[in-house]
Amino acid sequence: MTHAVSRREFVKAGTAVSLAAVASSAVSRTAAAKPGQTPPVPPPTILVRSAKPPIVIASENGHQHRNGGPRTCIEEAWRRIAAGDDVLDALVAGVNIVELDPADTSVGYGGLPNAEGIVQLDACCMHGPRRQAGGVACIEGVRTPSRVAKAVLETTDHHLLVGAGAQAFARQLGFAIEPDLNTEASRAKWLEWKRRTDPEHYPDPKQRTEAGEAAARRMVEEGLLDPSHRYGTINCDGLGPKGELAGVTTTSGLAFKIPGRVGDSPILGAGLWLDDAVGAAGSTGRGEANLYNLSSFLIVEEMRRGASPKDAALEALRRVKAGTREKRLLDAHGNPGFQLTFYVLDKKGRYAGVSLYAKMAQREARFAVCTESGPEILPCDSLLGEATAE
Repeated sequence: MTHAVSRREFVKAGTAVSLAAVASSAVSRTAAAKPGQTPPVPPPTILVRSAKPPIVIASENGHQHRNGGPRTCIEEAWRRIAAGDDVLDALVAGVNIVELDPADTSVGYGGLPNAEGIVQLDACCMHGPRRQAGGVACIEGVRTPSRVAKAVLETTDHHLLVGAGAQAFARQLGFAIEPDLNTEASRAKWLEWKRRTDPEHYPDPKQRTEAGEAAARRMVEEGLLDPSHRYGTINCDGLGPKGELAGVTTTSGLAFKIPGRVGDSPILGAGLWLDDAVGAAGSTGRGEANLYNLSSFLIVEEMRRGASPKDAALEALRRVKAGTREKRLLDAHGNPGFQLTFYVLDKKGRYAGVSLYAKMAQREARFAVCTESGPEILPCDSLLGEATAE
């Protein structure tokens, strides 16, 4: 009886054969040593993840939420690209699932608010073949800022609209403007943070900032805040079957931030950057650390010079580590006391998720990817291994 092999089985079998060939080659070299001689040490096997397009890579929350539907962000984006949709259109449709899902408190509707209890959102998108980008920052009242960012790309001569101007632009295009994007859950977390800080008792701005930071850290330690949602964000990048690249990053920003604060997410070269001839990179984590290095731009340029996605991201993280000097941002060992993760995809179909730490605050750094083999969540490579408790 003949067994029909599915495409997924074929791909997995091919991967197994490739890895087996590497192992067999190493064994052959070892066996070739003459009696009495030390067997030659085989060169290290370097795992470079790659796949045939379409490929969609994202932060871990890209394969965690469905908003009551049948697919996650990466599944929806991959399905649309495979069906022939424009890559950016597909990616935005994917992240909309996360933006609209109140279960994710780091993005869109129900995202954690600023210090005054107001949800302010940022987003950026880039279209590789058209070499265009659009972004919004500090926009209020719109659940899907990624769609407004895409409208900036498509209908204006600008890249970035902010605050009241971004909201007015969205209203003119027919986007629904809501008075409050908080959910019961996000408002409850803000009220707990507010209760702990009580800013009226901290007239000194420095003391107020330190109190706010300390309260947020304690809420993470007590399990009231997801450590990955304190900085939030979803980045999602895609490579189409014709080699076309696109990307999108969307966020509610740093939890309980000073009103008006904008991080790296909507800024070209920081929260997102791509070159259609080279690759794409995006980020989640501490935005200020990324902004000081324009890390996504740096990663793409490293790939242009021949680096793999993993090595390019590690170089960016080395610069972040070297440039982090404020004592309040360092742990007891002199390393950065925060997390930062990059999601990288190149024109050849190679991809990587790379973090400062493999594990921090009991949370493993992971990323999501969808290829013809299906969706999966994988551990990130890291620069510093597991963060140690102070």
